[in-house]
Formats: sequence, structure tokens, C-alpha cells
Amino acid sequence: MSPTVDLAWEVGRLEDVGKNRARVRSVTAGGGGINVARGVVRLGGRAVAVHTAGGEVGRRLNRLLDEEGVHHVAVGITDETREALVLFETAARHAYHIVPSGPHLERREGLQCLDALERTMGGCRYVVASGSLPGGMPADFYGAVARRVRECGARLILDTSGPALRGALAEGVHLLRCNRTEAESLAGRVVRSFEDARAVNAYLLTSGSAEVAVTTVGALGAVCSTGHGHTELHAPPLPGEPLSDAGAGDGMVAAIATRLAAGDDPVGAVALGVAVAAASMLTPSTEPFDRDVAQALRPEVRVGFRTRG
Repeated sequence: MSPTVDLAWEVGRLEDVGKNRARVRSVTAGGGGINVARGVVRLGGRAVAVHTAGGEVGRRLNRLLDEEGVHHVAVGITDETREALVLFETAARHAYHIVPSGPHLERREGLQCLDALERTMGGCRYVVASGSLPGGMPADFYGAVARRVRECGARLILDTSGPALRGALAEGVHLLRCNRTEAESLAGRVVRSFEDARAVNAYLLTSGSAEVAVTTVGALGAVCSTGHGHTELHAPPLPGEPLSDAGAGDGMVAAIATRLAAGDDPVGAVALGVAVAAASMLTPSTEPFDRDVAQALRPEVRVGFRTRG
């Protein structure tokens, strides 16, 4: 709903005086749903990205997707699509992800997005709703998405935050992926451990908010919970220095969607998701994960099962 054109710049050392000379690493289409679609294709699946596009930046977004070969459906809006900046400092080996607020949508534009989604998802088994909502959209917008997905016989995978998250959970989704910050907003307390994540997931399941709950716990890994119990998935040791966490969550969701669509059980899908998220940490800025690295890390994801309760 609020995609970006991602500008990735690189500087040797970020100085607070004078000019910082930067090298342009890449200019790519970005945003949660677009990144997920790209990741699905990278893992051998098929995906269509449905997104908004407005103004000159929106036209550039469409051109970038066309040039990359990403199958997409653009919904035109009046406001300008946003640009985001990822600044990688080579001396410190650290990335800064700077994202402005998105455009403001009119109610009719939101309805056009829902209609475009419904036309596009015919025959699809899974739909991913990812990213924040732009201004002007009601907090229950993803709830409306959930209803349309259900009416079309598909399953919704949700990855969002804030009021948009709570608005969707009131309707119920198939799978919810939360990072630690989102889990803390739902739980009203700090989430630092697998035990904390299990408690959040248990609440989501018992409240009927999600059939499958996945909560990530930073470098520890993730907890995947279903009606059968809770499974701890320990992140694999990285074969190199972590460079950026930008896009790690989107990569995880892409892996989950790809493997669920292929018939895997949720735990197996999330195990690959943890491996893909780890592989994403090894690439600077928003560059996509290396598929071979992700596949090599998958056997290193340790899995521990706990019954419900």
C-alpha cells in the first residue's frame, strides 16, 4: 500500500562536518509487498505484486519493476510515491535505513486497491499483506483485505504494525508474522526471549486472531505456534559479519509464503524463513539475499518443539 523507490548509497565514513561523498550502490523498487514478491520468485515460486504508484516517483517505481521483470499490478494514486534511503558506512560496516512517511490516499483509492487485489488473486492460495498503511486508510483496512481473501478461498499472511495490525487481527488471519517490536505492542511488555514470544503467540491463537503465529526474537530466531504447540527455531550462526537487517523480515515472509504454497507445514516453512532472514543480514543495504547461502544455512536452524500450555 505504501511502496518505495529505494536509493542505496555508500560512504567511507559518515562525517558531521563538510560534505560526505557517496557512491550510488543501487536504485530499486521496494516496500514490504514488493520485497516479498521478489523473494518468492528468488526462491522459485510465482508472485504478483499489487501496489500503489503516484507521481513521477510512482512512474519510476513501475519502470524499475518492469526492468527487473517483477510481475506487478499498479493502482494509480494522486499523491507522490515515497523514496527511501539506505546509507551504508563502509568504515563502520553499518547501514542506516531512512524512510519518510508515505502518501495520503483517498477512500476511493483504497477501494480501488481492494478491487485490484480481488481481480488479481483469482486462483491464488496465499495472499501476503505486508508493510505499513499510508495516511488516509482506516485502521481496519487489512481487515477488509482479510475478508476479501477469505471470500476468494485464499489464506492471508500478514506482516504489519501499529493500528493496522490491531485492525486486521479483529478480523482474523491465517498467519501473522510479528517482530519483537510488534509483539511488544500487542503484549504490553518487553519481548526478549522464546518464552516471551510463546506467550504472545498463545494469546494470538486463543483469541482467534491467527491460525498460525510467528514471532521473531532478534538474533535468537523465532517461535512458530499452531494448534499443535509451539516450536522454537534457533537462528543459525552467520558465516560472515552482519551488514544490514533491512529486508530480513520481508525475506522471511517470502520464504514462508513460498513453502506454504508448495505444501510444507508451517514449521518447515518458518525454518526456511529463519535461514533466509539470516542470509539477508549478510547483504548490505536492501540487496536481496543469496539463495544458495540461505539453503546452506537451513540445516543449521535448530528446532525445538513444546506442546501447548
